[in-house]
Amino acid sequence: MLKPVDSIINNSLEFEKPEFDSRKVAKNDIFVAIVGNITDGHNFIGKAIEQGAAIIVCETMPIEISAKVSYILVNSSSQALGVIASEYYGNPSKKLKLIGVTGTNGKTTIATSLYNLSKILGYKAGLLSTIKVIVNDKSVDATHTTPDQITINKHLNDMVSEGCEYCFMEVSSHSTVQNRIYGLSFCGGVFTNITHDHLDFHKTFSEYIKAKQRFFEWLPKSAFALTNDDDRNGQIIIQNTKAKRLSYSLNSISDFKAKIIESHFDSTFLNINNNEIWTTFVGRFNAYNLLAVYATAVLAGMDEQEALTGISLLKPVEGRFESLKSNSGISAIVDYAHTPDAVKNVLTTIADVLNGEGKIITVIGAGGDRDTSKRPEMAAIAAEMSDKVILTSDNPRTENPEKILDDMAVGINIAQKRKTIRIADRAEAIRTACMLAQPGDVILVAGKGHEKYQEINGVRHHFDDKEILLETFKEMN
Repeated sequence: MLKPVDSIINNSLEFEKPEFDSRKVAKNDIFVAIVGNITDGHNFIGKAIEQGAAIIVCETMPIEISAKVSYILVNSSSQALGVIASEYYGNPSKKLKLIGVTGTNGKTTIATSLYNLSKILGYKAGLLSTIKVIVNDKSVDATHTTPDQITINKHLNDMVSEGCEYCFMEVSSHSTVQNRIYGLSFCGGVFTNITHDHLDFHKTFSEYIKAKQRFFEWLPKSAFALTNDDDRNGQIIIQNTKAKRLSYSLNSISDFKAKIIESHFDSTFLNINNNEIWTTFVGRFNAYNLLAVYATAVLAGMDEQEALTGISLLKPVEGRFESLKSNSGISAIVDYAHTPDAVKNVLTTIADVLNGEGKIITVIGAGGDRDTSKRPEMAAIAAEMSDKVILTSDNPRTENPEKILDDMAVGINIAQKRKTIRIADRAEAIRTACMLAQPGDVILVAGKGHEKYQEINGVRHHFDDKEILLETFKEMN
């Protein structure tokens, strides 16, 4: 069988455009049959030929062979698609500095902050994130944390056309397993942390770690691999990389070091590599994020002092520890925290800043059709670290919201049940939290962050946590 690269670097390959969705195939296209989690592209080879495909790339030959098309047999169709898409768009990842950010938490904040820092310092840059895809100054809403191979290369090609020097990209564990980043040329990779998440997809924590490792194993020798040395798996993630290994830390000796000097709800005073700066980012987890931003900027060739100045001007990412306040003195934090570790980080930060002066009311749910094992753990952490907890719906998707709340309630002990309320209606849960709060208290609304929808049975309905909070605060005045 041929290797993917052997299939691509072949002068006899002539086609209009690559496709992996048979419905999008047009005359003289190349159709790549990919084995997916739900459907197998090999079942649609006949449909692709009917649509006009000239070349079929597949892992197994179909029973019926058509004389109208050429067949290319490969070991991995998804890897082949990565190389084909890169070649089709002229290998755009080699024409800019592409930096990938991976980990359970912090990817969006780090990638977005790096993009914003680049713009502050006068560079043209692109962003591929959970929230947005930005080509220099033009942005569109994102549909996946890491898009498919064709979409990625199209965006990168647009960035090259716009004269971008950098692209900062979130790299999900799904994307490495599904080879969505295969064929891309990265100049650097960043690892944030790894905690309990996505086990509905990876099945075991060991497989989840391997998915993260894979990204760093693909980095070339010329790239850098930056890891969080305070994460117990930080060095394990990069142990097989060929890239130059570097680390950042708040607790141990590392290449890049930071220390929190002061922390408030609207700002933090940091020491980064013996330089002191104020930032509007809050919390220990954000100290890690900003340190990773600084380290990456320096490794990517930006001036150290300019990077520090730029970091002091950065604003927090939407839906990541986003702070609101009512006229009566009630604070609210909207955060995307949807893993046990992320929930713990946010609540720890709130407790540290409050320092015993004020209560914490947490509104929290869990996504449907996703890893169910983290549900009781998230509820247990919320109940342990909050004065009042309201269990509510997140994105139930195709699951019954009450069943999800049942799963969460398993993590709450008898004593904690006294301070726990169940309200499946998320808007009502947020309003109830506001009514329970007193001046000086803090409401945490966790799980959805930047999202402007609630997904129920395949339909996305408009829903914005921040919008509900602001409306309720206004009604309370």
